[in-house]
Amino acid sequence: MRKIGKWLDKRLYYVFTVPTIIFVLGMVLFPIIYTFVLSFHSWRMSANIPWEFIGLENYASLFGDTRFPLAVFRTFLFAAIALIIEVILGVAIALFLNRSFWGKNIVKTAFLLPMVATPVAIGMVWKLIYEPNIGILNSVIRGMGGPKIDWLGDSAIAIYSLIGVDIWQWTPFVMLIVLAGLTSIPMDCYESAMIDGATRWQTTRKITLPLLRPTIFTAILLRLIDVLKTFDIIYSMTQGGPGYSTETMNILSFRQAFEFMQFGQSGATLIIFFVIVLGIAALTIKLKSRVEVDF
Repeated sequence: MRKIGKWLDKRLYYVFTVPTIIFVLGMVLFPIIYTFVLSFHSWRMSANIPWEFIGLENYASLFGDTRFPLAVFRTFLFAAIALIIEVILGVAIALFLNRSFWGKNIVKTAFLLPMVATPVAIGMVWKLIYEPNIGILNSVIRGMGGPKIDWLGDSAIAIYSLIGVDIWQWTPFVMLIVLAGLTSIPMDCYESAMIDGATRWQTTRKITLPLLRPTIFTAILLRLIDVLKTFDIIYSMTQGGPGYSTETMNILSFRQAFEFMQFGQSGATLIIFFVIVLGIAALTIKLKSRVEVDF
């Protein structure tokens, strides 16, 4: 009976795990392979033309198009500014909430609310806030004697307005991760610092922040991958406009596929984007592992 039981355990293990592995690999690998193959073909679905192998022409046309390098630049601009501010604010808010005061749980819940809402709903709300004529932001500015600002219609500031929305929504995510990291710091460290007469700022700078480095790098890695592929907020608020001023690589790829029906070029854009994100993620993981080793 024991032998039969062991035999059944082994078979049941494969029965439950193998289909799951196949399903996950299919869901991950198939779209990547399909997009990779598509990037070497010309296909316009609207013209009902079958796939035509064209080699590297899609990639060559991308690098010859001025929109592509600008889209890459805007993608990194969006990600860099949003990530830096989110990490700084997230760490600062977490340090503020890592103390006892009346209403702490209410304040913490309020900070987490933006992260719970869907990006499209947030985009619609902020589009109303940014509205130049009736938006609350311009109403406050005009009430203080300031000028009317077209937050989403001015190509010079539109992308920064979108970055502000991303910061508002995802700073709580960084805050939550840092708060979790703060709970893992031994109280003995703080007690020793108090005995030595260290001030709160000295304790934060010499103990808290160094011990939080692995946690902060984890937050940076997770947010970096997510912010690079931001689509919902941008598309729901500006659709990449005005003109092409907020067009990132994701928006460009979407337009190539569903506005211009250039699926091959869209696939090439996505493959380049995938390689960039993969390289940045690998570099960040390597830096994180070094920090953990030093730690």
